[in-house]
Amino acid sequence: MIDSPASQGLLARLSENDRQRLGEALRRLMAQGSILGHEPASTDLYHWSHQNRDWLDEQAGLFDLKLHWDHQDRVVQAVPQSAAFLLKVNLRTTLVLLTLWYEFDTAVRDRGETPPIRLTVQQLNDSLTAKFEPLKKHLPSAAQLREILALAQRKNLLRYEPDPAFEQTPIQVLPTLKRVIPFQDFAEWNRNAERYLAGTDLSDNGASEAVETSEGEEQP
Repeated sequence: MIDSPASQGLLARLSENDRQRLGEALRRLMAQGSILGHEPASTDLYHWSHQNRDWLDEQAGLFDLKLHWDHQDRVVQAVPQSAAFLLKVNLRTTLVLLTLWYEFDTAVRDRGETPPIRLTVQQLNDSLTAKFEPLKKHLPSAAQLREILALAQRKNLLRYEPDPAFEQTPIQVLPTLKRVIPFQDFAEWNRNAERYLAGTDLSDNGASEAVETSEGEEQP
């Protein structure tokens, strides 16, 4: 019997199933930023990852990714330790992510809500306008907001299913957002918001500096 290349490599001590699972977990973390074990499609992969976290921690470290494990919420999230895997987004996307962070933080800190935090597209739009009215020409149209929310969903920052009445679409903001935009408190959020309101980085290509893993730049 001829050994396959995989059986002769550095991971030879792993079974074929474990090698496949390890590859699947790393691809998911690279593409989506996290593995959400509470979602049926990811439950098995999350449990395998948790049972073999040493392997996954070691492999992720090769890419300068630190894994955050939250077994209570069944989440493993890849947090970049270098700029190589930061997702660069345009100003509209930055403002939406800042607003989602604010709504999440306010709901948990002030109202004692338990994640995921729920709001509608209309509530998100109202909050965007209230916080960034001087930047109204940079706020997203409905079509642009759909694309931004779709991006955030691909990166496991929220969940939503577009409703025919788009403004009534419910959004569930996930705790992963707080590690993608790792502000320590509201004061830090306010300093960043004021930076944009003061006229810094006001081109459509202005990019956020605190976002998660990605394969490259995305410009919704």
